[in-house]
Amino acid sequence: MKIIHIIPNLNKGGAERIVIDIVRALNKKREIQIKLLLFEDKIEYEVQDIQHLIQIVSSNVQLSITKKHLIEVSQLQKVLDLFQPDIVHSHLFEAEVISRSCIYPEAKWFTHGHDRMKSFEIFSFLKIRSKREFTNFFEKRYLLKRYLKNGGNHFIAISEDIQEYFHHVLPKKIRNVYLLPNSIDVSRFSNENSGNLNSNRICLVSVGRLDANKNHQFLIDVVAELENRNIPILLSIIGEGVERKNLESKINLLKLESKIKLLGMIDNVETYLNESDVYVHSALTEGFGLTLIEAMASGLPVVTLDGGGNRMLIEEGKNGFLVEVNSIETFSDKIIECTSSPKKYSVYSKNAIDFAQKFDINMYIQKLIDIYQKSL
Repeated sequence: MKIIHIIPNLNKGGAERIVIDIVRALNKKREIQIKLLLFEDKIEYEVQDIQHLIQIVSSNVQLSITKKHLIEVSQLQKVLDLFQPDIVHSHLFEAEVISRSCIYPEAKWFTHGHDRMKSFEIFSFLKIRSKREFTNFFEKRYLLKRYLKNGGNHFIAISEDIQEYFHHVLPKKIRNVYLLPNSIDVSRFSNENSGNLNSNRICLVSVGRLDANKNHQFLIDVVAELENRNIPILLSIIGEGVERKNLESKINLLKLESKIKLLGMIDNVETYLNESDVYVHSALTEGFGLTLIEAMASGLPVVTLDGGGNRMLIEEGKNGFLVEVNSIETFSDKIIECTSSPKKYSVYSKNAIDFAQKFDINMYIQKLIDIYQKSL
């Protein structure tokens, strides 16, 4: 089987991380030939072991409602024609539009739904509220036509929430949707110290882009609430983004500089997970929540807001808690409940590790190969 995966670049991000893991695992299968295509030479991960599988194909598509489309996909089309893949699998919307602008109906095409692809939302001229909504409709119409030119399409949904969304917004003739939750290399996050609380304070950790959706402002309020309850606390936030200055301002305003650390982008995320007690997640919407699985594999119970796609990851009161309302007090209560005693905490920790085993990359890859084979 010949397989091509396509993603714009390998900058730090959840989609990029799972693509690297998929390509690594598929490359170990003797019966598979694999390529990873990027549009930009931007790689922020260690990928020396799969560097020979990566190819940069300069490509660009700009859709226009009023003018002629700009479509520059000759390099990508050439790779498809020469490699002759059985499977073409794209990740993120830019890769979706560019790859579908090529024609290669001999392959089976897959779209990886890392989130709710807004361009697929059902459109009504009677309820149009913005230019963006009309652009989404235009992009959807373009993609539906391109899917048919390539013989149809298949969709990978990373959560039940996204699976339901695809079933709702896609026409029946291309509604080939498979549920396949994301995975991790569980062994990477193995923690010899799991199940043991820090003795002098509760150490919280959160990983994600510093943007409005990730809602880190909420976590700052949670730390302030715990401080008001005289609970020793430290929150480490890993990630970078446009909200950094706003977060720094709020931290300074509340005089929480010694309680909250903005660590930026780091490579050794597992080190911080291993040194923490509870993983906290405040995203308003979430396609899946890969970082939650990584935290559980490290033995951390999770306290998270309900972002949609992460509902399937929480066994309430066992490996953590799902807070359905944006309540600082309730969120704080659940953190305290996880850490109220060493004995109780060790149970949460073991349950988290056991749950994470279901999402190991080796099991995932076999399921993915089975899906590919069913499509052929």
